[in-house]
Amino acid sequence: MRPFAYERATTAGAARAAHTGDAAYLGGGTNLVDLMRLGVAVPDRLIDVSGLAHDRIERRDDGAIVIGAGVRNSDLAADRTVRAELPVLSQAVLAGASGQIRNQATTGGNLLQRTRCPYFQDVTKPCNKREPGSGCAARDGENHNHAILGHTLTCVATHPSDMAVALTALDASVHLHGRDPLPLAELYRLPHDDASRDTTLAPGDLITAVEVPPPGMPSAYRKVRERASYAFALVSAAVALDVADGAVRGCRIALGGVAHRPWRAYRAERLLTGMPATEESFRRAALAEMENAEPLRDNGYKVPLTANLVCRTLSDLASGEGGRP
Repeated sequence: MRPFAYERATTAGAARAAHTGDAAYLGGGTNLVDLMRLGVAVPDRLIDVSGLAHDRIERRDDGAIVIGAGVRNSDLAADRTVRAELPVLSQAVLAGASGQIRNQATTGGNLLQRTRCPYFQDVTKPCNKREPGSGCAARDGENHNHAILGHTLTCVATHPSDMAVALTALDASVHLHGRDPLPLAELYRLPHDDASRDTTLAPGDLITAVEVPPPGMPSAYRKVRERASYAFALVSAAVALDVADGAVRGCRIALGGVAHRPWRAYRAERLLTGMPATEESFRRAALAEMENAEPLRDNGYKVPLTANLVCRTLSDLASGEGGRP
């Protein structure tokens, strides 16, 4: 690990003022410190923001729920309001990591963990995300758990955060110090011709909170992974569904494990609105969302797996077996 300076910020303004050059914010450090040990991340200064007053979960008068960026993942998953009214979020956080990591990781840090694959973390292999222009070893290498949607020649890695998938389905937004709130759907970006950038944030931007609109639909999070213990998703689905008189009045669907960012299934949502809340409708919409999938050599299985998972989660919610707001 290379030498670096360390300072502990006492205010958000001071943290932003200290963020110059190759500085990085430090929350729980569960991703950043690992990447520093591997030689992938090489900040010259760490600005510790874990002590800022952003560690509460509050309900606003309009019913929105505001989650401080410093709230630990374990506290978020166990919060009574979140468990009762945002089950998709609690389920996603509990599916996301080991208990030890959840105890340390923060909300803001979870959202900003690097989109990555094993080749990104191996400095002996070419990776456009780590070194733009060097190539993407995953395209012709081991790619069974890589992207099937929105990928380009530059990068086929998938976004690792379960929490971000749930918050995308909840139409959440992030609060940034000194800036207007940013919809979560606009926080992340596809690789396009620059895989080194995971988000649309400018250098020094600091997330202070996440805002979730007033809950209004039953919701659930389902995750398929290679082992039951701590593992990234092969495919995951965060779904909120509103059914009235046997028809879909509204729905929101976000997918994980399939793209460089949490993937909002807008096409499936549009097709489902107004349709009968039946397994046939759910499957048709899920398969339509997959029509634009471009699987790699080893991950074609993700196309039917994603469609099946979305269909099953929608069916569970429609039957009352999913979480309720």
